[in-house]
Amino acid sequence: MIENTMFNSNSVTSPLQMTTGNSSTKLATPGEAVDQFGSYLADALNQVNAQEQTVHQLNDKFLVGKADVDQVMIAGEKSMLSLQLTAQIRNKAVEAYQEIMRMQM
Repeated sequence: MIENTMFNSNSVTSPLQMTTGNSSTKLATPGEAVDQFGSYLADALNQVNAQEQTVHQLNDKFLVGKADVDQVMIAGEKSMLSLQLTAQIRNKAVEAYQEIMRMQM
């Protein structure tokens, strides 16, 4: 079974919630939520980039005979799916922004 670790729900809290030192949850201020959401997106993009780098390394190993074709194909598919997911999320964010800009006040 293939596990998507890009958006692992165990390690990420909602951008609107913050945990304090005593593990209680409180609502974040808008500024804190923006910072958390920005860091969440940056982490997700870094994971996509890391998957792409892994594919390049496996391709190089495959060319010299140190990796199996199965490993290369699986890593390539994971990377491609992550990139497609990232592109779709970007498209939905742009659509949402355009819809907000079309709203009349």
